[in-house]
Amino acid sequence: MPAFATDRASCGTAWRKRRVKPFVTSAASAGGLRIAAVNLHAAEAGILPGMPLADARALAPGLEVAAADPLGDSEQLTKLAAWCGNFSPWTAPESVGSGPDGAGIWLDATGCAHLFGGEEDLLRELVQRVQRLGFGVRAALADTAGAAWAVARFAPLKDGERVTIVPPGATAAALAPLPMAGLRLPGPVIEGLAVLGLRRIADLMTMPRAPLVARFGGSVTDRLDRALGQMNEAISPLVPEVPHRERLGLAEPIGTRPALEAALAHLLTDLCARLAREHSGARRLDFALFRIDGQVAHVRIGTSRPVREPKHLARLFAEHLDNVEVGEGIEVLTLTADSVEALAADQLEMPGPALDHALATAGVADLVDRLTNRLGADAVLRLVERPSHVPERAGVTVAAARHGEETPIVLPPGRGERPLRLFPTPFPIDAVAPVPDGPPVMFRWRRVLHRVARAEGPERIAPEWWRTSLSWTTPWEETTRDYYRVEDESGRRFWVYREGLYPLGYEPVRKEDEDEADTSAEAIAPAMPRWFVHGLFA
Repeated sequence: MPAFATDRASCGTAWRKRRVKPFVTSAASAGGLRIAAVNLHAAEAGILPGMPLADARALAPGLEVAAADPLGDSEQLTKLAAWCGNFSPWTAPESVGSGPDGAGIWLDATGCAHLFGGEEDLLRELVQRVQRLGFGVRAALADTAGAAWAVARFAPLKDGERVTIVPPGATAAALAPLPMAGLRLPGPVIEGLAVLGLRRIADLMTMPRAPLVARFGGSVTDRLDRALGQMNEAISPLVPEVPHRERLGLAEPIGTRPALEAALAHLLTDLCARLAREHSGARRLDFALFRIDGQVAHVRIGTSRPVREPKHLARLFAEHLDNVEVGEGIEVLTLTADSVEALAADQLEMPGPALDHALATAGVADLVDRLTNRLGADAVLRLVERPSHVPERAGVTVAAARHGEETPIVLPPGRGERPLRLFPTPFPIDAVAPVPDGPPVMFRWRRVLHRVARAEGPERIAPEWWRTSLSWTTPWEETTRDYYRVEDESGRRFWVYREGLYPLGYEPVRKEDEDEADTSAEAIAPAMPRWFVHGLFA
């Protein structure tokens, strides 16, 4: 697209006059305003990118000028590259150039031509649709990306034809008459080659490599090898390649809800049949709707487990179809499974508890999928266990849709009974115990005195040594705990624990020695463990 920037600035009814008269975009530079991009009429008047704006006005007195917007040009080019995904799943935008080569989009058409009746029909339809969007365009297809780039920009047009196809194996012949700029070389290198009389790519093909490398480095020979296919050229696609993708091209644009649902059902049927053959299921899907105006609308869903049931997936998509902007109509639809996992067939038992459990599990997963896609992944949570002895760190909330992504947890051996309700933060209590290491006989919590009728324990839980050195660790996480299951006289059951241990050789202070003993807070604090209530049993 040699005039991409000016074509973009000329879109819309209000700016149609810019298409029939010289029009440029300008940007500020150290020497004042200079031309950034030109349209066809400005180029015919002799105006070139980089020229001072004053000189351009002298060449074309009625020149139309607009401020350059490189960021907007780049965003529009990316959107256009995404829209080209209805011709090929592999597309990549090229940076908007300031010179005569303009902007471009890469497409890998391997395996796509038969969908349009052949390579020539694919290119012609691509060019026609891009022209309807308001952009001047030329397209070329070749064995290598470098050859296609050069032919699309510098091959002479025949009878106004905007499509050029290089036959397989004819890459060298197609590149030979083209100028050195077709190899995407920097300007100083091209000028240096011209001083040596090397102006066409054919001149390089017969030159010895050693003198070229000695004078210009390896850039010249590398570019030539990439264009000829003797060296691989890596280009990152806009969307990573995915093997599970279904496409539906429409004879006429659609825009109604029933038509979208019918097209989606067709794509889901084909995709799920393919997943069934591969014994796989989809976890994340992307429903892309390519509009006539060059925009692409996306509807994305996720599931908590691998799924290949068209009806269930259709219900998840139905939550979002009303929010899709169809514009002037949808002409192509694609359905892509971005994440796929193994899903073997389930062996159901005879009617009974096993079958009921399998059906209930599937029903819960379907409910989680509907809630997640309606409310968002962060709004639907569940608890999972973690390998930690400390009770408040043994469980964590995660998104319910992440089911099956965690590593199976092996519970610590000999772990005792846990309360039905566990407090996130233990509450301090005042407790009385007859012996230092025994259970409490009474405790006060929230100004209520509870007398203990029965007690079980202790269950000792030591601190996690790999966490105690962390600066954010609180003091009560760094000491040993002795947990007790206690029941008061009213039948209420609590999970309480004593934090810390009495020091070795600890003896309570006798009454007759109180006057001589050190009863300061610093002296008695290390020897006085604290009590907490951590949970309630049913």
